[in-house]
Parts: sequence; C-alpha cells; structure tokens
Amino acid sequence: MFVTRFAPSPTGYLHRGHALSALTAHAAARQAKGRFLLRIENIDATRCRPAFEMALLEDLAWLGLEWETPVRRQADHFDDYRAALSHLVGDGLLYRCFRTRKEVALASASAPHGDMEVFTGGPLSAADEAQRLTAGEPFAWRLSLGAAESKLGGFSSLTFTDDAIPVTARPDLGGDVVLARKDVGVAYHLAVVVDDALQGITHVVRGDDLRDATHVQRLLQALLGLPTPSYRHHSLLLDAGGCRLAKRNNAETLRSLRERGMSAVDLRGELGFD
Repeated sequence: MFVTRFAPSPTGYLHRGHALSALTAHAAARQAKGRFLLRIENIDATRCRPAFEMALLEDLAWLGLEWETPVRRQADHFDDYRAALSHLVGDGLLYRCFRTRKEVALASASAPHGDMEVFTGGPLSAADEAQRLTAGEPFAWRLSLGAAESKLGGFSSLTFTDDAIPVTARPDLGGDVVLARKDVGVAYHLAVVVDDALQGITHVVRGDDLRDATHVQRLLQALLGLPTPSYRHHSLLLDAGGCRLAKRNNAETLRSLRERGMSAVDLRGELGFD
C-alpha cells in the first residue's frame, strides 16, 4: 500500500510552493490508489500558531484536497520523540553541546560545505560537562557522527531511493546535527523519522529543498531500527529574482490569492494539475 503525507508547519500562511507540494503528494497517492495523510509539524511552540493551523486546513480544503483523520499533530506526541531520544542516548550516540547558536555558527564558518551549518565539535570532558550541568547551563543533544559510524561499521551500506534512483547516504555532510534543544524538546530530523515510521509512510514526496535532509534521516532510521521510505523530491517554485518561494520572503499567500479572486481550479491549472 502506497502511503504518503504532506507535513506543513503552521508558522505562517501557505503559498504557491506549499500548494505545489501538497498537490504533488496527493496526486501521487491517487495515482497509486494509496493513502494521503496530513501531518501538522508544530513542535516549535514559539513560532507555530493555532490561527495558522486553522488557515492551512482551510487552504488545503479550498484546493480540493482530502485527507484521513485524525490528523497527527506533532505537539501531541512528544512522548514518542522522547522515547527515541532516550534510545539514542542509551546507545551512546548523542552528546550534550553547550555552545550557543552564535558559537556554533563561528565554529562552522570554516567548514568546506558552503553556507551549511556543519559542526563536529564533539563532547566535552566529563569534568567540564559536570561543571556546566551543575551550573544549570542549557544544552542541546547532538548526534555524534563518530559514534554512529562506529556502531554501524561505516556508512557505505546506508542507501535510499530518490525518484527510483539508488543513493548512498552521506550523513557526514551535515555534521553532528542537533536532535533536541531545551526550548524545543525535539528537532525536525528526529521527529520526522519517528512520525514517518509510526504513520506507516512508504513514500515521501516533498520539495527539493529537503533533499539533503534525507541523508541524516536515513542514518537515524538505521540507528533506531526504523523502515526507510522511498523518496521523491520535486522541483521548487521560484520568484522573479530566482529565489524559492518562502514565508520569510513574503511569498504571496493562498489566502491572498483567494481574496483577490483566483479560483482553486485556476491555481491548480497554473501548477499543472487539472
């Protein structure tokens, strides 16, 4: 059974790029006579808003999409993520990182990976860590690539399919990624692999901006003993300046398109869906 999902974060109103991704996943499910799920990725309580969640449900219904209920909301399932985090901690695969985001950015600036944050600082000594914990300093849990590589005997066997093409995962390109912070009990990478496994997702259909994320997610699937879906990353919509449509760049929202008279049929046609 083909099972896919659309998983927006309610941190703003949806735009054409979201519509393209939702319609692409929905069409793939229909073509395969499979299931289409909606997941609300709202783990970041500081940025996610109930009003945006209600709005995205309205926008998707306006587009003519249908999804199964109940909808999984990440904020209702922190116990699932804590269990996965405890598993990784128990296996010695994570370490506490006390650096601030600014310090991490500075430490990552010389890494040969363009503008990506790539950090491999490793854990502190036991004495230094104990001192910082006693002082109550905040920390993030980071995945130790070294420990993960040792546990798996290397990364060469980590593979996944992207648009039916076999790919060997390169989790080292992302460095020691953060899997949990004090202000947010779980980070995106860990939450998404847990959710996909619990929801029985067999095919992940999403934008090309998340292609690189697949590498570390494949590693987490191996470390947690979770199944690996097939992946398909579609091209992104760009604005007049050649940048991808994004909330932070004030891309025109579906709500705005609707208010100025565009119909869902017109938008679907514009995006290539009859």
